[in-house]
Amino acid sequence: MQVSKPILIHRDSKAWSLQVWVSFSIAIFLCAVGLAYLPGKDLDRAFMVMGYFFCLSAAFVLAKFVRDNERTQGDPRTADTPMFRFVVWGGFFLAMGLTGWGLMRMEVNETYKAFLGVSWLYLITCTFTLAKTLRDKHEADLNEVRMQNRQARPERDTE
Repeated sequence: MQVSKPILIHRDSKAWSLQVWVSFSIAIFLCAVGLAYLPGKDLDRAFMVMGYFFCLSAAFVLAKFVRDNERTQGDPRTADTPMFRFVVWGGFFLAMGLTGWGLMRMEVNETYKAFLGVSWLYLITCTFTLAKTLRDKHEADLNEVRMQNRQARPERDTE
């Protein structure tokens, strides 16, 4: 009879998960406040809101793309097409570049620009951290279910 080693499933601590969600919420709040009270033209405000949403979604897509490609290294059947790689990275850099350009060209106080810029970059870093935390939790849940199914299988065979 072969004795198997216990399988360890890595899970983030509740404190870490709370910190990630709180940081992401603070980033969203800071960006929302900065954009809500943005002085100037309505067109500038609309451009910045769209830019922030574009950056937020592009960051989530990029995080998923990088993680998926990391997992499938060495398996050519599941790799993304080179064009998709260009679209994902291009979309992220386009979102960041256009939003940064819009922020720099706005005619508002330099301190306000700095607040918007810092809160925007904080949002992007929190987005990557949140995406990784959510993905890690999902993978740990899947591994736990797989492990439970493997453990339950021998019991069925003996019945």
